[in-house]
Amino acid sequence: MKFCSNCGSAVALKIPGGDSLPRHVCDACGTIHYQNPKMIVGCIAEWESRVLLCRRAIEPRHGLWTVPAGFMENGETTAQGAARETLEEANARVEIGPLYAMYNIPHINQVYILFRARLFDLDFSAGAESLEVRLFEEAEVPWEQLAFATVRNTLTHYYADRKSGEYRFHLGTIEQSSRRN
Repeated sequence: MKFCSNCGSAVALKIPGGDSLPRHVCDACGTIHYQNPKMIVGCIAEWESRVLLCRRAIEPRHGLWTVPAGFMENGETTAQGAARETLEEANARVEIGPLYAMYNIPHINQVYILFRARLFDLDFSAGAESLEVRLFEEAEVPWEQLAFATVRNTLTHYYADRKSGEYRFHLGTIEQSSRRN
């Protein structure tokens, strides 16, 4: 950041009084520009014993598979964002269920929040950000073609929980050294 979004003056990176971290501060108007993690919201959309996956038509990880998820927008709840992302990426309508997993990814300043969800019907198709979408049984999941560690971890937990008959909430951190964050 070079200029203040409030007045247009140059900003300087410094620790404001009462703070402990460097921030972009405008010397002209005093505005402190905080930069906070981005929230990614999405879901495991279920239909009977299958889950809906989307093959990415955009970077990062073009051509690889993921659950429907994306950046949360201002003015929406996490559940609304997860439903919206599922509609945008897979043209699929879902009933958002319980919170299922949350992953901190501090090296890229993101937090993933994933819900379990139920597809309302089988009327889905690839949205603008997807090359294709389809339902997968556990044995069909393209594990080596999953786009992100968050998706791999979430699906691993999901299938283990399904086998045990008890779905638990999962919390984790994806470190920079992890393959495909």
